[in-house]
Amino acid sequence: MLERRKRILLWVMSALAVGFGLFSIMVILFPDSLLDREFSKEVQEHHSVFLDALMKWISIPGYMPYSGIMIVLTAAIFLLFRYKKEALYILLTASAGIVSSAFKILINRPRPTESVVRIVEKAKHQSFPSGHVLFYVVFFGFLVLLMRHLKTLPLVLRFGVSIICLILIFTVPLSRIYLGAHWFTDVTAGFLLGLICLFFLSYFYLRKVNSKV
Repeated sequence: MLERRKRILLWVMSALAVGFGLFSIMVILFPDSLLDREFSKEVQEHHSVFLDALMKWISIPGYMPYSGIMIVLTAAIFLLFRYKKEALYILLTASAGIVSSAFKILINRPRPTESVVRIVEKAKHQSFPSGHVLFYVVFFGFLVLLMRHLKTLPLVLRFGVSIICLILIFTVPLSRIYLGAHWFTDVTAGFLLGLICLFFLSYFYLRKVNSKV
């Protein structure tokens, strides 16, 4: 059974890596694709002052210095309650920024422009992959893993934190497109790359924890 799970996991990780690779090749060859433009058009078609504000709020935790402060404060809370290993791994979620920056420089895709999409909030640096989506998948995804793993925490807390984290993970891709900061391929690639990073972070955390059980 264990070997079967390992094979399935290997296939899933391979599929994620291939998917990210294909998206990378696609944006290099077709940086201004019809798919991206049409998807942005559909997402931005029904806009309002309320949606502008909501989408901005969803994206706030992904901006510096907010993301850095959030990581440090969350790690400090876990450390305060003597979850030292968990605090360390939460700090390691900051590595998502390094991974994101490396691929942004490598692919060097420009941001959407006002001539093509509605820019609600101007973003800096390169566009591919979405650093927001990558970070949310890694940071909030790891919190979901911790809430599932740490049975000593109150059930209400674990459930509440997990729901909030999952909402943020699945709404931030839409937020980035709505705000005109990213293309569909940017956020999809960010999601795939985030899952890969989350897997490795979770794998080493669980392996270290289980080895001491």
